[in-house]
Amino acid sequence: METKNLIRMANDIGSFFISYPDKEQAKKDTARHIQKFWGRDMRKQIKEYVSDTPKKNSQLNPFVFNAISKYLND
Repeated sequence: METKNLIRMANDIGSFFISYPDKEQAKKDTARHIQKFWGRDMRKQIKEYVSDTPKKNSQLNPFVFNAISKYLND
């Protein structure tokens, strides 16, 4: 899948969870959703994007970027 589509999908997921009052739990839930519903290759691709892209240059919402880098397992 194209990275730009994964970015859009991850940002959409994050936009749902970002409204939670507990921001750290919201990040965990964002990562958990991706872990549960995305295929292994998709998860690997978005993790590589986060690893290879400086946060300031990323097209991911900073909230989503942090959720993936901190909580998403391969």
